[in-house]
Amino acid sequence: MATEEFEIVNRVANSALQVFDLEDYYPEGGRVALDISQWLWEGFVLREKDFRESLKNHDWQQYSGKYVALHCSTDAIVPAWAYMLVTISLNGVAKKVVEGTVDELNVLIYQEILDSLDYTPYTDKPVIIKGCSRKPVPQQAYTLATQKLLPFAKSIMFGEACSSVPLYKKK
Repeated sequence: MATEEFEIVNRVANSALQVFDLEDYYPEGGRVALDISQWLWEGFVLREKDFRESLKNHDWQQYSGKYVALHCSTDAIVPAWAYMLVTISLNGVAKKVVEGTVDELNVLIYQEILDSLDYTPYTDKPVIIKGCSRKPVPQQAYTLATQKLLPFAKSIMFGEACSSVPLYKKK
């Protein structure tokens, strides 16, 4: 029996399929949840003079180059200006500051990144939004990416080229 040689052909690499990997856009920099209740009297009452003094004495450099999510872990009623003062203290130190959770921060970061991308290279091409990632890509980023790609892509799938889920096909 003669041995035949078979050439392995990567059909994915030779196709028009475009892979959109959200992990490629994951911005480096630590994420920090900063609880402002630490500067409230007994964690619940904002005394302006004490609050300002606590902010003045806080080591803000520990947030250098990081993304910061401001929140209050207690049921305190915190006026908007308190978050604004903390934001001012973080200005020029942190990469970005938001009021909310780290998850909300990550969604906002992705929204800004996805809003700034050029989607014309995906015009009339089949696109697969890569599903597996080693970085913490928020679920909402997939929804945002889908909305951005819809006007351009010929079709949109989710997953990996070998096992994708078809989501959309232009009529």
